[in-house]
Amino acid sequence: MDNTISYAEILKRTVNDATIHQPRLQAIKLYPVCDLDSGQFVVLATGFDKQKWMDFVLFHARLVEKDNSDRQVIIEEDNFEEGLTNALIEAGIKKEDIVTSWQQAIA
Repeated sequence: MDNTISYAEILKRTVNDATIHQPRLQAIKLYPVCDLDSGQFVVLATGFDKQKWMDFVLFHARLVEKDNSDRQVIIEEDNFEEGLTNALIEAGIKKEDIVTSWQQAIA
């Protein structure tokens, strides 16, 4: 199965949905950034939180080539309360194709 397009589309849809469905308790805005060419999927959070400017990466995943056109999703950062990994699995990405950056570093 060619995962290239479907995994990229799942990541894009999940990142976009995550920014839409977040509660807006503070004046922090979430921005989805999806670069299909480089395989980078990011959620940026910016805004004021109690008089302090916030600007940070809430989520970052990379879609990389493993072996012979197989793809792997590497979760670099996931600061969502419940995480987005389960949402990615429920959307169709195989659990074994998802690793965190620290898992990759010790492999």
